[in-house]
Parts: sequence; structure tokens; C-alpha cells
Amino acid sequence: MILDMFSLKGKVAIVTGSDTGLGQGISKAFVEAGAKVLGVSRVESTATQEMLGEDNFQFIVADLSTLDPIDNIINTAVEKFGRLDILVNNAGVIKREDSIDFSVDNWDLVMNVNCRTLFFLSQAAAKQFIKQKSGGKIISTASMLSYQGGIRVPSYTASKSAVKGITMTMANEWAKYGINVNAIAPGYMATNNTKALRADAERSEAILERIPAGRWGTPDDLMGAAVFLASSASDYVNGFTLAVDGGWLAR
Repeated sequence: MILDMFSLKGKVAIVTGSDTGLGQGISKAFVEAGAKVLGVSRVESTATQEMLGEDNFQFIVADLSTLDPIDNIINTAVEKFGRLDILVNNAGVIKREDSIDFSVDNWDLVMNVNCRTLFFLSQAAAKQFIKQKSGGKIISTASMLSYQGGIRVPSYTASKSAVKGITMTMANEWAKYGINVNAIAPGYMATNNTKALRADAERSEAILERIPAGRWGTPDDLMGAAVFLASSASDYVNGFTLAVDGGWLAR
């Protein structure tokens, strides 16, 4: 049956940024599809755990602005659930400041979380997949700014452009191990990262006018795409960044 190809029964996933927003929604989708999930975030993902139950969702707290937590993240998933099949690099930060005044600190923080740690966590997951001889799925959260320049977010644009690029690089090198590497580029979503934009009536109206769907996206809108890319239904999809944007890029 075709729907069996979308099942994640028996799979184990790591989802970063699991405490709220898109990461919480992806964790929920994976559990509903049959997976066990280890959530990773800067704060305790207690709300997500209460929603999904301790048997299905465990979490650890980690600062992803450094590479220090990576080994512990991989080891914890394997210790708690016995293996690792899926990594979702969803955690990200954004700093808004005019490019002419943009600080080194704002540049480094965003690039460290959104790009540097993302790559080396993917590398560690790939090594675990290869050790297991099981193949695996890596999914990263890209952005509309993987395609566009944006305003007042130079480090975020640079990092998300890099996500799209290194997704293709990792796919090229790791496909031979049965590892699929893809990304999801969310459109304008009603999450913490867009709170400032949604609070700006003029900017919010301008954004909504360009979205054919006529609304901000929600974490639920990413659930189907995430399950597809994590499941055997996407076994011949590799190195692609899938836009889930209400039609934004089509305008």
C-alpha cells in the first residue's frame, strides 16, 4: 500500500529546535507517523513532551552555537532508542540589523547555529548511519532567503543560502551510503522568528499581499513535507530544497 511508504514506524529521529514552532510541529508529525523522537533545544522541551508523551519523545538541552554538544546528542538518541534513522536540523536564529552596521557578534552567532553546527551535526549523524549500515534521512530547515536577499538579515541570508548549498553537497557525497539529504524552505510562518514582522502592520500586509494562499503559514503546514522527506516515499529524492511557502516563490 502506498500509505505504508510514509510510515515512520520503528524509526528514531533527532529534531533540533523542538521546544516550539516548526520543530515542535515536525516532532508531532513524526510521532504520529510512528517514530520515536529526541528533541534538542536551548530550553527544556517540556510542552512538546507533554503533548507527545515520554514514551515517544525525550529531550535534551543544548547550546547549538558551539559544536560541543554534538557527540552527546547522537549518543543520547542511540542510548535512549537504540538507533538513529532521521536528523532534522531545524534549530536556527536570526538577527536583524542594517547591513551597514551589522556586528561581528550577530554574524558569528547566526552562522554558527544555522550553518556550522548544522553541518557538523549532519556529519555525525551520517557517521552513525554508516556505522549502522542502515542508510538514513537528513532534513534541514532552509528559508525563502535561501533564494532571496532579504532586508536587514545578512547573516541569516548567508546561512540559509549555505544550507541549500551544503544540502546538495552532502547529498552528492552520501547518497552512496543510502543517505538522503534534503531541505525544506518554509515560507513566511507564524513563529517566533517572524514575530517582529507580524507585529509591523505595513510589512505584514506587504508580505500577505504576495502570498497566493493569502495567509501566514503554520507548523502544521510543514508536517506532510517533513514526513515525506523522512520516509521511504522519498528514497529517490536527494539534494533538493522543497519550498512550503503558500506560493510565495511563484510570484
